[in-house]
Amino acid sequence: MITIGIIGGSGYTAGELIRILMFHPNAKLDFVYSTTNAGKPLSTAHHDLMGDIEMNFTDTINPNVDVLFLCLGHGKSISFLENNKFSDTTKIIDLGNDFRLTKDKNFDGKSFVYGLPELNKTDIKSANYIANPGCFATAIQLALLPLAADGKLTEDVHINATTGSTGAGVGLAATSHFSWRNNNFSHYKAFEHQHLGEINQSLKQLQASFSDELIFIPNRGDFPRGIFATLYTKSEESLEDLVAKYEAFYADQPFVTVTTTNINMKQVVQTNKCIISLMKKGNRVLITSVIDNLLKGASGQAVQNMNLMFGLDETTGLHLKPCGF
Repeated sequence: MITIGIIGGSGYTAGELIRILMFHPNAKLDFVYSTTNAGKPLSTAHHDLMGDIEMNFTDTINPNVDVLFLCLGHGKSISFLENNKFSDTTKIIDLGNDFRLTKDKNFDGKSFVYGLPELNKTDIKSANYIANPGCFATAIQLALLPLAADGKLTEDVHINATTGSTGAGVGLAATSHFSWRNNNFSHYKAFEHQHLGEINQSLKQLQASFSDELIFIPNRGDFPRGIFATLYTKSEESLEDLVAKYEAFYADQPFVTVTTTNINMKQVVQTNKCIISLMKKGNRVLITSVIDNLLKGASGQAVQNMNLMFGLDETTGLHLKPCGF
């Protein structure tokens, strides 16, 4: 059994990790670390776990676990690892943004691999340290990687993507209160979202010549979870050729499905799936990408990476049912 520690245990991503891992056939939760909830049952913060798991939060770490998941706020993983040392054999998966960019991947003798399985699966399998991708970044990259792999990103890409309220984290803010978010819609960080760095980095990994602009408008939706992303750019290829290209690129990727039908978020919410829809109008291709921001965009992808790192089938523990209605 793979022994597991979770740091930052009271947040949304940690809650999703607990839900997946307590039923994972090869995993055993060793500790869930939370200084604010130490000694309290996990169900204190994650109410839906009541009756499913008898385990308390702790403020003590076991430095010898097989794998450590960091579910801290962005920018906090480095300081935690500086103050808490783990065994040289402990693998680390960071769900924050501290190590995602190439310029930040090396830390304290550790080299973090960018953990998008559909892009870096071979490297992930031999990695000890993983930088888990961002949620918007996952949906957008999966929408564009097949074009980049074929050198066909030659124009600006216009992106409009909406995320649920859980994307803002469990802490309260002016824009996450129910009374503000409900029956409301807004954009934020237009043209300058922090995920643009990792998206551009991955596209250039496949298409070094890519130099066009990603024009990205992130939106806040009045629903709790999911990302619905639409992207369009110019393309002279037929819809049939584009579909063939995408299906070939994702042929060995069990969580990505390509279609030409209209899609919606309920097809992927509560799962580790990404569904990509392709449409063509004149010389423009419309690409729609939907994921669950907490699963394929965070904790599900983190477990997928863990499976690959330990030589397991990447779908282990991730056969999850979508919320159809």
